[in-house]
Amino acid sequence: MNDQDYMALAINLASATEGQTSPNPQVGAVLVKDGKIIGMGAHLKAGEHHAEVHAISMAGEKAEGATLYVTLEPCSHFGKTPPCSNLVIESGIKKVFVASVDPNPLVGGAGVKKMLEAGIDVQVGLMEEEAKALNKVFFHYISTGLPYVTLKSATSLDGKIATVSGESRWITGEKARKDVHQFRHTHDAILVGVNTVIKDNPSLTTRLESGGKNPVKVVLDNTLRTPLDSRIVNDRAAQTIIVTGALAEPERVEQFTELGIEIIKLETEKIGIHDMLKKLGDRGITSVYVEGGAEVHGSFLKEKAFQQVITYIAPKLLGGKHAPVAYGGEGIARLEDTVPLEIKDVKQIGQDIRIIAEPV
Repeated sequence: MNDQDYMALAINLASATEGQTSPNPQVGAVLVKDGKIIGMGAHLKAGEHHAEVHAISMAGEKAEGATLYVTLEPCSHFGKTPPCSNLVIESGIKKVFVASVDPNPLVGGAGVKKMLEAGIDVQVGLMEEEAKALNKVFFHYISTGLPYVTLKSATSLDGKIATVSGESRWITGEKARKDVHQFRHTHDAILVGVNTVIKDNPSLTTRLESGGKNPVKVVLDNTLRTPLDSRIVNDRAAQTIIVTGALAEPERVEQFTELGIEIIKLETEKIGIHDMLKKLGDRGITSVYVEGGAEVHGSFLKEKAFQQVITYIAPKLLGGKHAPVAYGGEGIARLEDTVPLEIKDVKQIGQDIRIIAEPV
């Protein structure tokens, strides 16, 4: 195995923790000496040991003189755990390969600098692109303070999300719907509009055979029309946040608060997407999976407030000029104002096609 092989192993270790380290990044580490792996590990959960700690602990005294491969720069500050860069120095490691520098201002190259000053040979940039892709949510959140937004839709081959009568269950097949639950598991929050709550009464939980994490449920509701007896209010599987506008009646706010629902009341009559995302980011929510209807998706599109688009396309033709489409609202008037997207992945899931795209 060569240096790239060892770093690839570290990245694979980190990728296995998707959805469980937020608000921390996914990090993997591999410790090698005399051509043999003597330690490895991954950061499993915020507040628990970092990847380097697991790898060094596994190696014990053998760590002295070894080479460390780590996907993200070792931290240099005291947070919930001690600085990893100190541990690397104290362990006698002689060389460190760092895939990507930490964008966190508390680290930002300080870990690399500290190790260099201690006489360790530090190489930065091995498989950097792959490492950054692994932590795109963390990098976005740290640099903007806003959650990473994924817009998800399921449409027919002609772009409809329901028939002219409003029937939408189910456009896509069972395998595609299971795939959706995997994405729910990997996001901090799932977001819908009040019309979806009224029409479908969804639970918005994660239903995987292996269990999975239930994301925080977020409802956009300008005037607090959400029914008090809806599943999203009474299901305690995860926290529920309702974002509302300035015209929401205080008595109505109190009713939801007494039921344990957090209300974020904005100062504007209509919910501004950017303002709403800032409030969620302030609460430590690093990623949002948007499963709203056409109006909600149209609002995110209008404000260009998204980092990923996931579309499931079913082999069905629904037709009808009044049948709803995935993105409503005012729409884009000029082609030059559209957000150019790059298709990152196309995959057949059952009989359906999943397309993942990101803004260029």
